[in-house]
Amino acid sequence: LDTLEKWVTEIFSEIPNNGLPKPSFGHLTQPFDTPDFHKLYRVVPIRKVHSLTITWALPPQEQYYRVKPLHYISWLVGHEGKGSVLSFLRKKFWALALYGGNGETGFEQNSTYSIFSISVTLTDEGYKHFYEVWCPAACFSCCFPNGWKDQSVPFCLQVAHVVFQYVKMLQRRGPDQRQVIWEEIQKIEANEFHYQEQTDPVDYVENLCENMQLFQKEDFLTGDQLLFEYKPEV
Repeated sequence: LDTLEKWVTEIFSEIPNNGLPKPSFGHLTQPFDTPDFHKLYRVVPIRKVHSLTITWALPPQEQYYRVKPLHYISWLVGHEGKGSVLSFLRKKFWALALYGGNGETGFEQNSTYSIFSISVTLTDEGYKHFYEVWCPAACFSCCFPNGWKDQSVPFCLQVAHVVFQYVKMLQRRGPDQRQVIWEEIQKIEANEFHYQEQTDPVDYVENLCENMQLFQKEDFLTGDQLLFEYKPEV
C-alpha cells in the first residue's frame, strides 16, 4: 500500500487543482420536453425478436443514491412471482422476459435527468396481441395483496397499459406499508457486496474515480451498491 501511495503521489501530484466546482446542468430541467419524445416508435430489428421498451424521463435522482428509489421500483416491476406483470403475460404466452431499471450513471442518470425503462420481450403471439391484452383487475397482487381485493371487473388493455396499470398501482398504494421489501433488497445488496468476486484492479480504480464525482467521501466504496436509508417520501 505504501508503494502504491508513493506511485500515485509521484504521478498525480503535478496535476494542478484549479478549485473549480463540478459542472452541473441542473438548469436544463426538461431536456425531453419535445413532441418527438412522446411517441411510439417501431424499429425493425436485424434478428427476429419482439421487444417493447417504455421509457420515462424523470427529475435527476443521483442525490438520492443512499435511498435508491429507482432500484426499489425496478425490483418490484421485475418481480416474476404470482401476481406480477410478467407472470400474467406468461400465462397468456405473450411474454418471455421483463426487466426494468436505471443504469445509475452516464446517459441514464446525471444532473439533468434520470431515465427509467421497462422492457418486455414478447412472443410472436404477444406481438399479435399487442393491442388486445385482456387483464383482470385482480391480477396484480404480489406486493399489495389487498390493493385489488374488491376490484374484479375485467378491463381491456394493451401490453403497455398493463405495465402502466401496475406502476399506477404502486404509486397509489405507496411504499409506506412495504418497508419490509426495501429492507429485503438492502440485505441482498449487502450480501452481494461483501461476497463479490475480486474485480480487475484497473476497472476497480476507474469505478472509484467515478464514485468520487458522485458520492460523499464516506460512500466512495459503497455508494453505487448499498442502500443506506429508507425514505418513503422520496
